[in-house]
Amino acid sequence: MSKKKPFVLRIDPEVLKAVEQWAADEFRSTNGQLEWIISKALRDAGRIKKNLNNK
Repeated sequence: MSKKKPFVLRIDPEVLKAVEQWAADEFRSTNGQLEWIISKALRDAGRIKKNLNNK
């Protein structure tokens, strides 16, 4: 398992509420949903390998 680095995120309350609902709909934690969103965006932009964190 890879080591994860914690950090503080400032986010608009309405955006957070939408992410929380999306996470609940997909049976993920809010943190897990944010990781998935960021990983997908990075893969789609060609910034990381396609098979990295393939969820």
